Amino acid sequence: MNTIGTDMYQDGTYLSRHPDWHDGDGAWKATQIARLLARNSLYPQSVCDVGCGTGRVLTELATHLPGAIRLLGVDTSPAVLEIARERVRDRVCLTTVDAMDPQERFDLLLMIDVFEHVEDYLGFLRAFCDRATRFVFHVPLDMTVQTVGRMGPIMRARRNVGHLHYFSRETALATLQDAGYRVLDEAYTPGGLELPGRGRGQRVARLPRSALYRARPHLAARLLGGFSLLVLGERA
Repeated sequence: MNTIGTDMYQDGTYLSRHPDWHDGDGAWKATQIARLLARNSLYPQSVCDVGCGTGRVLTELATHLPGAIRLLGVDTSPAVLEIARERVRDRVCLTTVDAMDPQERFDLLLMIDVFEHVEDYLGFLRAFCDRATRFVFHVPLDMTVQTVGRMGPIMRARRNVGHLHYFSRETALATLQDAGYRVLDEAYTPGGLELPGRGRGQRVARLPRSALYRARPHLAARLLGGFSLLVLGERA
């Protein structure tokens, strides 16, 4: 996870708060992406991960895409790229966003937990819409009945992980469409159910969240939270 043009990701503030840069979630996210690609019979040969962080998502995704010959991770944080270069393997290469070849195009471009951190998120999305044939976005669904009613979770996300914008499924899809993308497929990713709990409250919430998600997934995401939206798209 990363942002473009926000000081906390470049001056070491974010790294000091999150020393692992959410590396532990990378394998789980890669599995979600691989499942979406397989469901749509997509086997890209070139992949770019914008806001790659430690490179874990891209490295793990490489094991699901044996035919991919070009796997590029880009980020704006020099500190996290140094960490990433010690960890990436196989076919993965890393560079800064500024050093990207402006002429290079990819079969698949990833933005995994990225544009909610970007001040001009529509401009940012539009800047990449001609860089690939297909796109995968992973968007935290912070805007729920529970979080809006309490406000504490939203403000913690702002302070601790730098979320500047807050989405529901509907506003996330509308944002992508407004930025020039056509949505081809979507799926919830139940991080609140499948990732390790980060507090007693989150662990307690799993039972009602799981029950409602099995019965009515859209309602669970809208009311209780703990979900993100994985979106496959193309340029409109």
